[in-house]
Amino acid sequence: MGDSSGDNEGGAREFHPVRRSAQRATRPAPAAVNDWRAPAGAGEDARMRTFLETERLRLRPLTERDSEALLALDSDPEVMRYLTGRPTSEETLRTRVLPELLHHYACWDERGFWAAEERGSGAFLGWFELAPVEEDSAEEVELGYRLAVSAWGRGLATEGASALVDKGFGELGVARVTANTMVVNARSRRVLERVGLRLARYYTEEWDEPIPGVEHGEVEYALTREEWGARR
Repeated sequence: MGDSSGDNEGGAREFHPVRRSAQRATRPAPAAVNDWRAPAGAGEDARMRTFLETERLRLRPLTERDSEALLALDSDPEVMRYLTGRPTSEETLRTRVLPELLHHYACWDERGFWAAEERGSGAFLGWFELAPVEEDSAEEVELGYRLAVSAWGRGLATEGASALVDKGFGELGVARVTANTMVVNARSRRVLERVGLRLARYYTEEWDEPIPGVEHGEVEYALTREEWGARR
């Protein structure tokens, strides 16, 4: 995550292929995307399909054609502040980021990551995640997002994440939603609390390249279908 005011729009989950969540570290990594700079027309059908709409956002499947926008997103040091602390290289995007973002899960028909576009203008803002923790079960999913600095401070993280949680419990058969971030990432933690998730535990995790604040550990937030239903 990385924001300095309002919603922490940089990323609500400490997801990055270089630093995978401990919950999902056992899942085999998808194969690399060899032609990451896809030609015009590639993945056009997926880009036209809407997975979810909110008042200000449209979420649709990510495709290889989003590579340039994803690289720009991960090249912003503010966006990557609480993730890896450095920009993502083209090689890492091709071999680790895109395969994760485009992965199809065996337990449901959807992917786990969606491009976030601004309704009306169609501008690419970043991505949201609602992905199974285990490959063969959609009962527990991980919530996350990563948005460009231009989208920060507008409540878009809360808006998109809330809609995903409602869709997961209301339509996709999800039983539990989790999310993870650094202890020191206070603004992202507030976003998760606004969405309705509750602090579940503190824990520590190994970092390939530790960044400032990692010494304070991580936090996991969670929400069950029963808690969601009672809140509604």
